[in-house]
Amino acid sequence: MDLERIEKAVREILLAVGEDPEREGLQETPNRVARMYAEIFSGLKSDPKQYLKIFHEEGEHDELVFVRDIPLYSVCEHHLLPFIGKCHIAYIPRDGKIIGLSKFARIVDCFARRPQVQERLTAQIADFIEENLNPRGVAVFIEAEHLCMTMRGARAAGALTQTSALRGCMRTEAKTRNEVMLLLAK
Repeated sequence: MDLERIEKAVREILLAVGEDPEREGLQETPNRVARMYAEIFSGLKSDPKQYLKIFHEEGEHDELVFVRDIPLYSVCEHHLLPFIGKCHIAYIPRDGKIIGLSKFARIVDCFARRPQVQERLTAQIADFIEENLNPRGVAVFIEAEHLCMTMRGARAAGALTQTSALRGCMRTEAKTRNEVMLLLAK
């Protein structure tokens, strides 16, 4: 991450909107924004595989696992404004392979800390879990408020966008999908 270049760009933005970057309240702003971008876009240099911790349970554990309300903070790539919400992940293990539950939050965070669109973020999380855990099925749901809709344009404060990505039996078996949807509705 080129912090110096970000600082120069922020200084230029301040000048372009008619502000004085030398004003007392703004003198440190370019540096603060550069450090903030390094943090909120840290997923660009991060591999979610580093968070995988797969356990092999004795016997066939083939029941639904559902982790809900994982906090999510990302930045819309169209306006560089945040979107904030929750991610819910359900999966059915295969061959006794399960994942440490806290790792779901780390995987979500890794993909969210990139310029994103919610649709792609949802699919990336589902695809990653499917490719690395090989479950019978996986479902990822995200609901988020986009500040690009709240602060500007439509100014639709409180509007939530919901996206889903279904893989394996979550997509092909109506009974399994319905079970997940019932849990999601609680």
